[in-house]
Amino acid sequence: MLDDQLQSAAPPLLVRSLGVVGVLFLTLSVTTPASSVFIIVPGMMQVAGTGAVWAMVLAGIVCVATAFVYAELSSAWPVAGGEYVAVTRTLGPLAGFVMLGVNVFNNLFFPPVAGLGISAVLSSVYPGLPMVPIAVAVVALSTLVAILQIRINAWLTGVFLLVEVLAIIAIVALGFADVVRPFGEMLLHPVMPDLGGLRPASAASVGLATSIGIFAMNGYGAAVYFGEEMHEPSRLIARTILLALLFTLAFEIVPLVAALMGAPDLHAVLTADDPFGLLARVRGNDTLAAAIAIGIVVAIVNAVIACILACARFFYGTARDRSWGRPLDAWMAQIHPRFGSPWVGTLIVGGFGVACCFLPLTLLLVLSGTGLVAIYAGIAVAAMVGRRTGKTDHALYRMPLYPAAPVVTLIALGYVVYTSWLDLEEGRPGLIMTAVQIAGSAAYYWFVLRRRGGWTAQLPGETS
Repeated sequence: MLDDQLQSAAPPLLVRSLGVVGVLFLTLSVTTPASSVFIIVPGMMQVAGTGAVWAMVLAGIVCVATAFVYAELSSAWPVAGGEYVAVTRTLGPLAGFVMLGVNVFNNLFFPPVAGLGISAVLSSVYPGLPMVPIAVAVVALSTLVAILQIRINAWLTGVFLLVEVLAIIAIVALGFADVVRPFGEMLLHPVMPDLGGLRPASAASVGLATSIGIFAMNGYGAAVYFGEEMHEPSRLIARTILLALLFTLAFEIVPLVAALMGAPDLHAVLTADDPFGLLARVRGNDTLAAAIAIGIVVAIVNAVIACILACARFFYGTARDRSWGRPLDAWMAQIHPRFGSPWVGTLIVGGFGVACCFLPLTLLLVLSGTGLVAIYAGIAVAAMVGRRTGKTDHALYRMPLYPAAPVVTLIALGYVVYTSWLDLEEGRPGLIMTAVQIAGSAAYYWFVLRRRGGWTAQLPGETS
């Protein structure tokens, strides 16, 4: 009987101590614009050449649409569980738990993947650094930092964010200091690398680069994970999400344009694995290039900290909903008496991340799948169903030009799925893995949670 009473009691609440600025720092750290610029954007340049500018613009339009969806749903349910809560409340528990299951993989694998990439980023400055020990150290230390009070983490990530923004500003200054080709030329006559030369960029290459750009800008929706630690989240969280996207667009598009306009040798920059580092060495010197590389590492570490913070709060929400059974639910719902953080859940997330650092990076990338496609599709449908059924009528923010935003999101995702399926090395295995995650989550709900007597997404203070 005592066990039943403990099980029915609402878990302790997170402490509301953040404003728009604090959540914005944390969200931008998850988005990690510097890491996207220096690690993901080069792939867009190799695929589409100067057509990457158009790809970024198109990706930005899609992300604006998706941000409007996030803003409305987060205004309706600004809780730590994030997307799965909105989907559960609009589409039902089965769809909601499928969203939860996909998000588990989407959230858990980022810290070890990011940690394993640090030694490669530093290879030009400190060659021969061991990959796994560095990743383990970064994930472990980030986990300990993430246990601290959320306001401390907000300001710490804000300082780290300043460092990565300075790296971006350095690239922008180097590119615009000596412009070689006009902006209009790249828009009117985009070119892409072709063997040893350049040829006009194709629509297919720009489309493929657009799908990469959507992934590069992802992260603005992470604000919802900090909703239960934010003052007046129903009123302010939509503003935070849209601000996060606005800064992300500026931090990722402007340095791309600057590098292309200022590149002395366009073909060399478009085909380089580290085009921004190449620009720094050519326009600056090796010392500046090394400083920028260190700035990228700071950005990666910052993203790992912020991701662990968000992931721990996500699992706090799943524990409140009794998704895993005893004792995991009880552990992950515990709040530290001094720091006000879900400290056991943070340790579990960090411990899992440390263990995954010993797995091959390629395996982790495959296991991560293309969950972002399923997540974006889920919230787009949830927004439309919420409007139709009136379940989101209480939201203080309403997206403009409805239903344009969810429709644009779904159309763009259809194209991402198409282009990903054509990519036999990474895209298709990722889609297959996401389908496996969906099927596994549905089976867990049907054969485990449903047999317990049902499952739903609860709000703070609710008991079942």
